[in-house]
Amino acid sequence: MVLVEGIGSLGTRGEQKPVPIASVTKVMTAYVILKEHPMRADAPGAAVVADQRAADESYSSVETTAPVLAGRTYTQRRLLELMMVPSGNNVARLLARWDAGDEKAFVAKMNRAAAGLGMGATTYTGVSGMETSTRSTAADQLRLARAAMKDPAFRQIVATASVTAPGAGVTFRNTNKLLGRDGVIGLKTGSSTPAGGNLVWATRQEVAGADRLVIGVVLHQRAGTSPAEGSAAAHEASRALIAAIRAELPAAANRA
Repeated sequence: MVLVEGIGSLGTRGEQKPVPIASVTKVMTAYVILKEHPMRADAPGAAVVADQRAADESYSSVETTAPVLAGRTYTQRRLLELMMVPSGNNVARLLARWDAGDEKAFVAKMNRAAAGLGMGATTYTGVSGMETSTRSTAADQLRLARAAMKDPAFRQIVATASVTAPGAGVTFRNTNKLLGRDGVIGLKTGSSTPAGGNLVWATRQEVAGADRLVIGVVLHQRAGTSPAEGSAAAHEASRALIAAIRAELPAAANRA
């Protein structure tokens, strides 16, 4: 599904039924954190102390994590970057506990936010996307992406090409391989065997003399295969969509 700000939807493809969305879930996690703890563009945000649980979960063979040190103080911005750029599940859970006291209370906030945005086909059951019971549609995720991209701090975070984990000396590149190409300025990847490959992307394009934000959502690509295969399929489908839009949209807008 693709939407062009100021023009509208370019349509959908495939059945719009709720499917697992893997780490695309973290778009809502970040959205709620920034609603509860607003940050100015370029600001570090609040101070957050990493707990022992987040540190213990820093290294895993079964999920994507980012290293944090127990007792160390991190900026809100850096933790959001570690959650969104390398997709650190442990950092998502840390931010949820910091905000709401426990993850269950934070998930309730996520579902309230979804309802407020009119995401009627979406159910969140966790904050990281590990749970296959977290399900949504392309249309709902596009609603969320559109709302989230209005926040300057969110736009900066999802456009971050790489981030270093303080104290760990590890630098991670953004999992969104389209970032920085063809005007792409974000947004979030997500992949697992049940969810397949998922990618929410945002790009900027000049249309009829105006700079437009274009947002697309690709879900459930090659579900049932490996996360790597699904991710590659989501990136390829998104790349093809962006190429078609960049080639055809300006001429179509001029004819309208």
